[in-house]
Amino acid sequence: MLDLTYEAPKPKVIQGAQHDWELVIGLEVHAQVASKAKLFSGASTAFGAEPNFNVSFVDAAMPGMLPVINEFCVAQAVRTGLGLNAEINLRSAFDRKNYFYPDLPQGYQISQLYHPIVGEGEVLVDMGPGVARRVRIERIHLEQDAGKSIHDMDPNMSFVDLNRTGVALMEIVSRPDIRGPEEAAAYVGKLRQIMRYLGTCDGNMQNGNLRADVNVSVCRPGDYERFQETGDHSILGTRCEIKNMNSMRFIQQAIEYEARRQIRIIEGGGTVDQETRLYDPDKGETRSMRSKEEAHDYRYFPCPDLLPLEIEQAWVDDIAASLPELPDTKRERFVTEFGMTEYDASVLTADVESAAYFEEVARGRDGKTAANWVINELFGRLKKEDHDITESPISAAQLGTIIDLIQKGDISGKIAKELFEIVYTDGGDPAEIVEARGMKQVTDTGAIEAEVDRIIAENPAQVEKAKVNPKLAGWFVGQVMKATGGKANPKAVNDIVATKLGL
Repeated sequence: MLDLTYEAPKPKVIQGAQHDWELVIGLEVHAQVASKAKLFSGASTAFGAEPNFNVSFVDAAMPGMLPVINEFCVAQAVRTGLGLNAEINLRSAFDRKNYFYPDLPQGYQISQLYHPIVGEGEVLVDMGPGVARRVRIERIHLEQDAGKSIHDMDPNMSFVDLNRTGVALMEIVSRPDIRGPEEAAAYVGKLRQIMRYLGTCDGNMQNGNLRADVNVSVCRPGDYERFQETGDHSILGTRCEIKNMNSMRFIQQAIEYEARRQIRIIEGGGTVDQETRLYDPDKGETRSMRSKEEAHDYRYFPCPDLLPLEIEQAWVDDIAASLPELPDTKRERFVTEFGMTEYDASVLTADVESAAYFEEVARGRDGKTAANWVINELFGRLKKEDHDITESPISAAQLGTIIDLIQKGDISGKIAKELFEIVYTDGGDPAEIVEARGMKQVTDTGAIEAEVDRIIAENPAQVEKAKVNPKLAGWFVGQVMKATGGKANPKAVNDIVATKLGL
C-alpha cells in the first residue's frame, strides 16, 4: 500500500425522529475467478452457453465423481491477495458447507471457512483528492458457485441451469470499516479496478461475475469508536445482510433504505431481526428473504475429498514478481511523470485499458497535452455515445499523430478538432488527411502580414479604437483567421497584429 497522506471521510449521519444515527457496513464480495475451467472440474466457464451445456459429471454430482483442484484458480486467488497487500497462507483447507437448494446438486458447497487461502489485507478507497477510507480485508477464500434456478419460463414449473455450478469464486470479506453508501459502492469499485488490473476477475456485474452481499447496521454517534476500543460487535447493533447486489447504484439505494428501516424499528421501540434480505429496485426497498444463518447452521466440516492445500513460498514469490503496476501506484506515477492533476490521473487510471491507451498516446509527447486530448476529446465523445475505450474508433497511434501535427505547427488547435472528427468518423491516417484536404495551417509570415495589412487598411476606425483599448486587437486576429479559413498560425497572427498596431 502506498504511504499516502489522506483524511478519512466523515461517517454518514442519518437523522431519525429522535436521534442521529451512523451507518456501519461490511461487505462480502463474490468475484468470479478469471479462468477458462471451473474450480474442481475441466468444464468451461464461458458465459452465454445453452443451459446445462457447461456441466461435467463432477459438477452434476454424479456418484463416485471426485473434485480435482484447478491450480490456475489457486494462483489467481494468491495474485488477488498480493494485490490487496494481504497475507498469503501457505497452508489452507476446504470445507463442506451443507445446505439444500435445487441448483446445488451435491447438497453442499465446497468452500473455505476455517483455513482460507488469503488472510488479512487492506484497500484504500478514494473518496476525493486527499480523502480516502482504508478498509481492512479480513480474508479471501475460494469456493464453488451454485447454479441458477429459473422461475419465469413456465407458470407451473421451475427450471435449473447448472452452467455456473462449480465456477470458482473468490469471496472477499471486509471488516465493518465502511461508513456510508457512497463508500460501499466506491469500495466495490476499487476492488473491481484492482482485480481487472491483475487479470483475476473481469468485474462484469451484469453477468454476475462480481456481486456483493452487504451487511448493514446502525448505531449512535460514538458507538463505533467504542467498538474499535473494545472489539465488541454488539455495540454496532444488529446487522442485516442484503444478498446478491450487482449494481453500484442499487448498493447505495439498498443501504439507504435498509438503514432508515432499521432506525424506524429501533426508535419505535422494536428490535431489528438479524436476517437475510433482498433489494427490490422497482419498489426501492429491501424485503425479508430468510433468517440469517450462522456458521453452525451449515454444519461445516473438512471436505473429505480434498487434501489440505499446501503451496510453496517460492511459488508465491514468482506470482508476486509478475504483478503489474497497480492503480494507486500508476496514478501517483502519472502525476509525477506527466505533471497532471490527481483528478486527471484518476480518470486515466480508472481502468487498465484507458491507462494503456493514454500511455501509448503520451509516449514521446507532452503528457499534459496527451491527457487533455484523451480525457476531454476522446473520453467525452465516447461517453456521449455510451462506448468505452475498447470500442474507440480512433486508435492511440492516430490520436498521437494528431498531437504531433499540432506540435509541429502543421495544424492549429481548431483544425485539430476538425481532423479528430474526421478520423473518429471515417478513419484514415491523420497526416494524409491533412495533405489531401488542404488543412495545413498557413505559417508563411509574409502571407499573414499581407492579410493583416489589408484588414488594417480597410478598417481605420477600428485601428484607432484598438490603440485606445488594446483588447480590441482580438477583432483583427479574428478577421485574419476568418479570411484564411482558420488556417493561419494563431500565434503568428497575434504577434503580427500587435506589431502592426504598435501595441
